[in-house]
Amino acid sequence: MTAAEFILIAVTLQRAGELVISSYNTRKLKAGGAVEVAPRHYLLIAAVHAAWLISLWVFGHDQPVSIIALLAYLVLQGFRFWVMWTLGSRWTTRIIVLPGQSLVSAGPYRFLSHPNYAVVAGEIAVLPFALGLPLLAAVFTILNAAVLAIRIPAENRALAASRETIVRDAP
Repeated sequence: MTAAEFILIAVTLQRAGELVISSYNTRKLKAGGAVEVAPRHYLLIAAVHAAWLISLWVFGHDQPVSIIALLAYLVLQGFRFWVMWTLGSRWTTRIIVLPGQSLVSAGPYRFLSHPNYAVVAGEIAVLPFALGLPLLAAVFTILNAAVLAIRIPAENRALAASRETIVRDAP
């Protein structure tokens, strides 16, 4: 097994585990009255991420590994876990709004409105560089930016509506 294959196995297992966590949290949130907002674009996001990972496997499985880029990717994983830890049971890969609940403002959310998207953008760019695939980094950075141009405004509208509900219902 090459070092690149080892890395790709770890990333693939991580992403699969995150999908399990997201699915569990989504079901739990919906059972508690949460609603999914703008679900139509989710398939596009999933397709971009799946294509990114498949492309890494196809083109990068036997590439030498850049230790510097890999270390940068590992730092991003620390931020990813910080985001997930901060959101706890509210973390999901979908836009799920829990009416009446205040927005998360702790952890990385003190500094950025959408820290998870910043981390994902970094990952999509950095991991291909770790495998010597700068063209893949460029292509998927552009594709990710395109889906985030749909996703972030949809999420912002959902969060704004949630804030309005909280303010309107405040005593």
